[in-house]
Amino acid sequence: VSAVCGPVSNRTFNSSWPDLPECFQLSVLSWVQCIYLWAVSPIYIFCLKKNKKGYIMMSLLNRFKTAFGFLLWIVCWIDLFYTLHEGNQPPIYYVTPLVLGMTMLLATFLIQFERLRGVQSSGVLFIFWLLCLLCATVPFRSKILQASITDKLRFTTFYFYFSMVVCEFILCCFNEKPPLFSNVVTDPNPCPEATAGFLSRITFWWFTSMAVKGYKMPLEAKDLWSLNKRDSSKVMVPRLLNEWEKEEAKAKLSQATYAKPPPSTTNHISGGGEGESSPEEVEVLLSSKKVAHQPSFLRALVKAFGPYFLIGSGYKLLQDIITFVNPQLLKMLILFIKEKDVPNWWGYTLACLMFFTALLQTLILHHQFQYCFVTGMNVRTAVIGAIYRKALVITNAAKRSSTVGEIVNLMSVDAQRFMDLTTFLNMLWSAPLQIMLALYFLWQILGPSVLAGVAVMIMLIPFNAFIAMKTRAYQVEQMQHKDARIKLMNEILNGIKVLKLYAWESSFKEKVLAIRQKELIVLRKTAYLGALSTMAWTSAPFLVALTTFAVYVTVDEKNILDAETAFVSISLFNILRFPLNMLPQVISSLVQASVSLKRVQNFLSHDELDPDSVNRSNTVTEFAVTVVNGKFTWGKDDAPVLHNINVMVPQGSLLAVVGHVGCGKSSLISALLGDMEKVEGEVSVRGSVAYVPQQAWIQNATLRDNILFGNPYNEQKYNSVLEACALTPDLQVLPGGDMTEIGEKGINLSGGQRQRVSLARALYSDADVYLLDDPLSAVDAHVSKHIFDNLIGPEGALKGKTRILVTHGISFLPQVDNIMVMVDGRVSEMGSYQDLLKQNGAFAEFLRNYALEDIMEEDEASDEIIEDDELFPDDALSNHTDMVDSEPMINEAKRSFIRQMSIMSSDGENPRSRSVRRHGCSQRKHSESQDKKKPREMEKLIQAETVKGKVYLEYVKAVGPLLSVVICFLYGCQSAASIGTNIWLSEWTNDAVTNSTAENVQMRVGVYAALGFAQGALLLINCLLCRAYSMLQAAKLTHRNLLQGVLRAPQGFFESTPTGRLLNRFSKDVDAIDSQIPDNIDIWMRTFWYTLNVLLICCALTPMFLIVIAPLMVFYWWVQRFYVATSRQLKRLESVSRSPIYSHFSETITGCSVIRAYGRHSAFVLMSDIKVDENQKSYYPGIVSNRWLGVRIEFIGNCIVLFAGLFAVTGKDSLSPGLVGLSVSYALQVTMSLNWMVRMTSELENNIVAVERVKEYSETKTEAPWEVEDKKPPPEWPMQGNVEFNDYSVRYREGLDLVLKDITLRVKGGEKIGIVGRTGAGKSSMTLCLFRLLEAAGGEITIDNVKISEIGLHDLRSKLTIIPQEPVLFSGTLRMNLDPFEKYSDEEVWKALEHSHLHKFVSNQAAKLDLECSEGGENLSVGQRQLVCLARALLRKTRILILDEATAAIDLETDDLIQSTIRTQFEDCTVFTIAHRLNTIMDYTRVLVLDKGRIAEFDTPTNLISKRGIFYGMAKDAGLAQ
Repeated sequence: VSAVCGPVSNRTFNSSWPDLPECFQLSVLSWVQCIYLWAVSPIYIFCLKKNKKGYIMMSLLNRFKTAFGFLLWIVCWIDLFYTLHEGNQPPIYYVTPLVLGMTMLLATFLIQFERLRGVQSSGVLFIFWLLCLLCATVPFRSKILQASITDKLRFTTFYFYFSMVVCEFILCCFNEKPPLFSNVVTDPNPCPEATAGFLSRITFWWFTSMAVKGYKMPLEAKDLWSLNKRDSSKVMVPRLLNEWEKEEAKAKLSQATYAKPPPSTTNHISGGGEGESSPEEVEVLLSSKKVAHQPSFLRALVKAFGPYFLIGSGYKLLQDIITFVNPQLLKMLILFIKEKDVPNWWGYTLACLMFFTALLQTLILHHQFQYCFVTGMNVRTAVIGAIYRKALVITNAAKRSSTVGEIVNLMSVDAQRFMDLTTFLNMLWSAPLQIMLALYFLWQILGPSVLAGVAVMIMLIPFNAFIAMKTRAYQVEQMQHKDARIKLMNEILNGIKVLKLYAWESSFKEKVLAIRQKELIVLRKTAYLGALSTMAWTSAPFLVALTTFAVYVTVDEKNILDAETAFVSISLFNILRFPLNMLPQVISSLVQASVSLKRVQNFLSHDELDPDSVNRSNTVTEFAVTVVNGKFTWGKDDAPVLHNINVMVPQGSLLAVVGHVGCGKSSLISALLGDMEKVEGEVSVRGSVAYVPQQAWIQNATLRDNILFGNPYNEQKYNSVLEACALTPDLQVLPGGDMTEIGEKGINLSGGQRQRVSLARALYSDADVYLLDDPLSAVDAHVSKHIFDNLIGPEGALKGKTRILVTHGISFLPQVDNIMVMVDGRVSEMGSYQDLLKQNGAFAEFLRNYALEDIMEEDEASDEIIEDDELFPDDALSNHTDMVDSEPMINEAKRSFIRQMSIMSSDGENPRSRSVRRHGCSQRKHSESQDKKKPREMEKLIQAETVKGKVYLEYVKAVGPLLSVVICFLYGCQSAASIGTNIWLSEWTNDAVTNSTAENVQMRVGVYAALGFAQGALLLINCLLCRAYSMLQAAKLTHRNLLQGVLRAPQGFFESTPTGRLLNRFSKDVDAIDSQIPDNIDIWMRTFWYTLNVLLICCALTPMFLIVIAPLMVFYWWVQRFYVATSRQLKRLESVSRSPIYSHFSETITGCSVIRAYGRHSAFVLMSDIKVDENQKSYYPGIVSNRWLGVRIEFIGNCIVLFAGLFAVTGKDSLSPGLVGLSVSYALQVTMSLNWMVRMTSELENNIVAVERVKEYSETKTEAPWEVEDKKPPPEWPMQGNVEFNDYSVRYREGLDLVLKDITLRVKGGEKIGIVGRTGAGKSSMTLCLFRLLEAAGGEITIDNVKISEIGLHDLRSKLTIIPQEPVLFSGTLRMNLDPFEKYSDEEVWKALEHSHLHKFVSNQAAKLDLECSEGGENLSVGQRQLVCLARALLRKTRILILDEATAAIDLETDDLIQSTIRTQFEDCTVFTIAHRLNTIMDYTRVLVLDKGRIAEFDTPTNLISKRGIFYGMAKDAGLAQ
């Protein structure tokens, strides 16, 4: 050394004022930064070359940086020249300035090169200047210590150098302006991350602006930053799809190599590896041992996202290694405390080193998380995009193999699983690595005794795994009960009107509570298991320590448990805990993801439709549509549906396709669209196509968007389209005209309106060929006439276009050019109307069956109705399920449905509720329609965020105030026990100092064990008391109140509250109260007490600590407030923007044939991408907010470590090594619990709102009591069935106009009254009044001298019978649907079935009366459902029957059956019929004609006709009077 540096003096380690030798200063300290910069710069310069961001203008900052760089170079070389001038100096004096000077030049070059490459802030240079600064501080100090200045010039140049380095370092912290020509400038709200400086990036400081904004006021979608370009769908989806296509190509190649491709006749592209194989080919495959492999989706994912993810893995590796530095430092610190005669600066250095390693670990860990989460987010984006694109092109056979729900699940659940896995994936290699390292270090300290502790840990793994499996099983069971309960609730809410009319609420309430009881039993079992696993998890470290130490001290007399042994091994065991616990989780997560992977891979490998199956070439021939020898099937394995089809449709003609149900009319249309598999034949369609499906497909968009469907808006054309489709009157009724938002599946349009919108879309698209699949069945007769005349028919808007019309309406057939009759998938006849009548074949037969009835109906609906002063046709108003049937203000209820975004129902979902999301998907459909929040709603939301205290009190009340106090106290006790064990341990280690170990071993181990077990027992008792008893009690209570509140609510409440929102209360909020809130409270309490313990111990040992705690806690509170407020807003925005992805997706799947027919494929893909990006826009800040929080909270934890260390050093003389070990090892653990505490506070605040929301609905205004004890009518009431209205008026809701005004009439028992009137005249209101679904605004109704307003609702409703307009059935047995209270015997039920003509149908079923009806009675036809309602009426057989006649849903046969049964069975009853078809009431006793809510005429039909009033006009329209 002396040869290089000259004479060396050393006074480093043992002096109390240490100083490094000058030689070391000149060599190592000067070269560190140089070596670093020269090593990094080649790679860095290469990276910069790739970076094309434009250049940055020369700024003041940049000029200063460059100038200082030059000055530094000059300073270094002045040193060099001075040395040369002096001569005879050791070589180091030449080398160091030379190297430093070169390095400064390189740094200056980098500063300029970065500017030209558009780098705004450089990490490489930041680290360089930091190293320079750190290395220069040592000589800085030693030069001051030396006192005498021998070398004036070098002294001056050094201080000059030092000040320059400081300046460079400070300047380096600031940011350059963004480069010219970069895309950042054009972005309205760019993410600050792109322009953030290096420091800001490492600490996530750039996020602070959003945290502050979210704290000040609720965030809205417009406050979110734009998504980084590299995370958008535009970049991510193609990246994955390219890899996937390569995989598919490979699979095809490998298939081709060992199997000749089969002669393919079917019309589809085989989507990877699933082609059909002929028998001989199968043998070939079997003989060649390799089987054709499917394309691997996993490989595609890895290739697309692996590289980016590996950066995160690199960070993880670093972090794992650094983790083990701190226990070593702790060991040194304890040794330092033991040694009494060492200089203090050692201790301070150790404390600072602990702080720095912890800090470094924090930063690295969070960057690793950031990389993993971003990868996860990208994977989700790409998978959703890939699935969406595929769903648009799969064949029908493939589509049938999975329901819409399943495909949506691929997108929601499975994509989510990939996302969750990427965050854990590194644990797969990192956990074993950590375990091995920890064991290695433990072996060094404790020797073989470690194995005892490890054995305990390993024994706990199967225990935990067993508990996890049981819990999973219970969760599945609970989900099933919950699904059943929600399904039932859904039906109850959808059929609530019927329940009220029949007075069946209490029966259904019992059913719900029965399911709920089962659910609670399962929850209780889960709680028991949870308590066990919590105990195992919390006691694990103690058990491990106990066994290890006990074995250690008993194995060998010489083994003495001293402080460093005990506390270092405890901190190592704590490190071990995490990977051991994580491994099972990662593995189960892997298993789930592999299942998802399979599902996604299978879906992406489905066959695709062949775009060339229909020849679309636009050659000019006279035929617009031709099919030659067509044979079509739905799936390549199914029997063909259409055989031998030959059709030629001349250009511009109108072809009608008729035939019985199921003869293949719709299939023919699908074949022309190319949606079916073509087995043989040729299909060609000339020009563009417009398609109107049988079930209208309506998007969740404005009415105008639905009609334009992506075409430009042209007002004149648009208005003529509305006119032709009879939509003009409807627009006047809809709240926003044609800008009304339409709910999902067209929820706020009636069936007829939906169909007409669908027609309007086709007309507006101005195509060449129109395929109309029975568009007229859903609309009323007079509207269908209007549409045929103005749109489809020979004089309509489409004349001159080629039209193929599937229809059931016979009256139009004479006006079409050609008719094609289909029978069982074949064309039986084809020709004009006259030709076919002459042939007297299938067609003539078809006509004879239908003609008479149909023609009568047609006449009744002549056009006059439309021209009348009532502006809207019958179906313009709404689906008849709501009473709004006749309410002019219908828009109120509807508007609230659409507009109210039920914000409240959609905070973010934590992982626990993921499983819930399975069916949550279907519910979320209803609730979260458009994002048009009313300001009022926003205010309500903000209140919800402040009224926390009250809500917590509510919850405490539900749990029980006394119990709550006891529970808190028990948590405290358990915490005290855990402190006790550790203090005892530190006492035990102090025995080693006094050499009194041997005699006390038994006692020490015994007490240690006792304290530990006490802690475990307390914890178990507490968990059971808390989770399995009190909180379940609270859950049971809140649900019961909610159910009671909702069932007792008046009918109006259900009209103004979206079903989806109510369902959300019953699913999501009840789930939060069931399982999430108890979890959150439990973890929160544990972490809170733990943190408190650490602080108490530190303060008890070194009271100085109190000074530090105050500022740290203020900072903690401040960070936590910002985080909680912002993260909640982000979660809300994320879940609000998530549902549109799924609803748009399910909408697309149901309408994909329409989308394909109109060629809007790419537009929809783009829409989906935009929706996904919108969602990720709020998800990304959510990830970053967690990192932001983590870095700040862990910084607080690291400060606690630092001060615990520093104060331990200052109090070195008074403290025993045991106590120091205790306080520092505790402090090392505190960061975790601080972090958890904030997370839990945030979760708890999010979830506790559920209590408030549920409470809000438990306290709704109720309707009148169900039974009034002292006013009960006699059981046989009503005897005669006399009904009287006296000056009766009624309105729908407060503040609306009267619907019925001053009605006075008397009806004697047994009379048959028909009620008629135009739409909106108040017909339905009459019935609702009798049942008191509407309460009187004035006057009263009496039935057999009992005023109905005075008796209980159930007493009233159970004595009246109604056959409602829409038959509502509930899922359950048929028997339950007829008689839910089981009042009647089986004979009575069969008799009712016989009279209602269902006897034959039911007795043919295997289950007879126990026939399961599916939800909404889907498995019965509409006619059968109507008959079931009739059977209900026959069973009840009360003296008064109200019949709300079905409009058009019902076929004529069923109608006749019902009418004849009513005439015979209800002969002696009073019958009120709301008639739409006059012929049903011509033989009634009297007819009541309503007009605008008043009685216009009331007399016998014959008298009314002779009076020539309103009734006569209607009868004349219907052809019943001359």
